[in-house]
Amino acid sequence: MKWKNPLLLLVGIGISNVGAWVYLIALNLIILDMTGSPLAVSILYILLPLAALFTNVWSGTFIDRLNARNLMIFLDFIRALFIFTLPFLDSLFLIYFVVFIINIASSIFEPASMVYMTKLISKTDRQRFNAMRNFIHSCGFILGPSIAGFLFIIGSPYLAIQMNSIALFLSAIVLLLLPNAEIQKGRILSEKMKLSLIYNDWKSILKFSRTNMHVTLVYLLFSVMTVFMTALDSLEAAFATEVLSLSESTYGFLVSIAGVGIIGGSLVNAVFANHLKLTTLIGLGAFFTPIGYIIFAFSNDFIGASIGFFTLTFFLSFANTGFLTFYQNNVPVDIMGRFSSILGILEACLIIVCTVTIGLSAELFDIRPIYIIGSFAFLLLGLMINFVISDRSKRSYYERG
Repeated sequence: MKWKNPLLLLVGIGISNVGAWVYLIALNLIILDMTGSPLAVSILYILLPLAALFTNVWSGTFIDRLNARNLMIFLDFIRALFIFTLPFLDSLFLIYFVVFIINIASSIFEPASMVYMTKLISKTDRQRFNAMRNFIHSCGFILGPSIAGFLFIIGSPYLAIQMNSIALFLSAIVLLLLPNAEIQKGRILSEKMKLSLIYNDWKSILKFSRTNMHVTLVYLLFSVMTVFMTALDSLEAAFATEVLSLSESTYGFLVSIAGVGIIGGSLVNAVFANHLKLTTLIGLGAFFTPIGYIIFAFSNDFIGASIGFFTLTFFLSFANTGFLTFYQNNVPVDIMGRFSSILGILEACLIIVCTVTIGLSAELFDIRPIYIIGSFAFLLLGLMINFVISDRSKRSYYERG
């Protein structure tokens, strides 16, 4: 594998990911300072799945017909521009509107980057690349908050916001250095963009899903994993501070331990990529990630919570690497944008419903029993995933290539 282009892509992803963490933390503080309302901050987290719902109906049609690299560059510039304007806005409504636009761009960027990565990286090298990509994301998980804290010391959250704008601009520059990986370019220019085209795209994805039931089932099950994690994570801070009585600084250290878990798991995946089967990665990840949540749910002190956090993030990196490689190997790249966007609508709906449900339940009842119930339900999902991937008649879907 020639590493020049993959490493450039990882650098671009890394810069963007670190910037995203700085942006998220800074924006939370700005909204909280403006309003003094935790509810106003929580609305920020609802805007992302709402943007996905708004976007995913039609975005796959664009992604699969446009040059993926050029689209990524354009979206990075758009996000950089809008993020740069945030510190100059004094209206909460305008801030929410701009954040919604940024989230729309992010919702399109993610599947577009998946299409580009799949075209750029050969099938035999994807597992190692995806492990390294997870490593880059986990480094952002650690470095992002640290950089944000440093920027808050020397400046303000507004400075941190503008630094993220610069980071996205640099990410776009790095992407410009990468080659085109397109067989056909600009096909959408020769097709009238109308509802019938989107409708036909939906029909083609539903047809693919029916004829590739195993691939679709594994994709949907992993999407439900994401839903469970999002819903449980929404109670994480309240559980740590109210149930375990951890201070904010101790909770911050706990989050750092989670980051170390992701880094450790990603490194193991990268080093042993040639020896770990996809079924092993997905199976271990799907089983032990909820085990980590269960350990956290039953913990009574910092040590128990740390073990839970490290366990869940360490094995989450296994699940992410295995699933991502499975997805790239089994979904044709020419429909990948539409496939992930259309099925992503269901994921966004479930995230909104489950997050609101678990949040209301925690308001009405004690947090710990709600967290325990959610964690065991997650474990049942993990057992279901292991059952599905253990079908020997489906071995060909998990071959390296």
